[in-house]
Amino acid sequence: MPDVLFEKRPDGVGLITLNRPESLNALGGDVLPLLGHYLEDCERDHDVRCVALTGAGRAFCAGGDVRAMQTRNTSVASESGGANLMTVLNQLTDELRRSHNATSLRLHTMAKPTVALVNGHAVGAGFSLALACDIRIASENAKFGSAFRNVGLSGDYGGSYFLQRLVGMGRARELYFSAEVLDAQRALEMGIVNQVVPHEHLLAAGLAYCAKLASGPTASYGRMKKNLDLGATGTLQEVLDQEALLMRISSLSRDSREAVLAFLEKRDPNFAGE
Repeated sequence: MPDVLFEKRPDGVGLITLNRPESLNALGGDVLPLLGHYLEDCERDHDVRCVALTGAGRAFCAGGDVRAMQTRNTSVASESGGANLMTVLNQLTDELRRSHNATSLRLHTMAKPTVALVNGHAVGAGFSLALACDIRIASENAKFGSAFRNVGLSGDYGGSYFLQRLVGMGRARELYFSAEVLDAQRALEMGIVNQVVPHEHLLAAGLAYCAKLASGPTASYGRMKKNLDLGATGTLQEVLDQEALLMRISSLSRDSREAVLAFLEKRDPNFAGE
């Protein structure tokens, strides 16, 4: 079986499932290349109007593959003496940056909704990937934690960016420094997840939620995301200027014209995602 499963559902949802259940879907093997490939496919395919990310088995994603880390670290230590160390460091850094851009960055910025359906543990880089999504729906069995301090690492895949925007700077630092593991209810209380549902209903409830998003004005969702992203870092004037532009673009869109007509005709709009 491949390390990542991908299904384009007829309701417009692209379902991506991390599929290394024997390792709690740790990010080894072909997980990251395949995840990046399928996310790019979703971004380009107009028929995919919402992306759902989940894990097979008992976990969403246990983060980095510790055994693979040990193998890599041993190899690097034996091959990178002296001046060669910086060359190897640069190569490894570039590789990680490309992976960041293909996964977390794309989940957060693609012009359609992305939803993490967190079925179990989401820790380390798995936590970061869940945070990169627009929405998180958690099983009551879900667990969340940064975990990086437990293996002496500083963190990757954008968790340090996303987490403090959800819980605040002080709480984010505490969670990174302590590696505290949060249950689903605590994560809900802190604003890390949007919903908690019974474990046995997660996939059905999550996919129904995604299907509802997929039936909406996808292009306008993309513009909303651009506004919200700028709102997190830009000035009020910058946000107002961008809102003005994107509002006028949206008002001329097929979906907006359909929604106005549907309102006047007292019926539900039939959005085309355009």
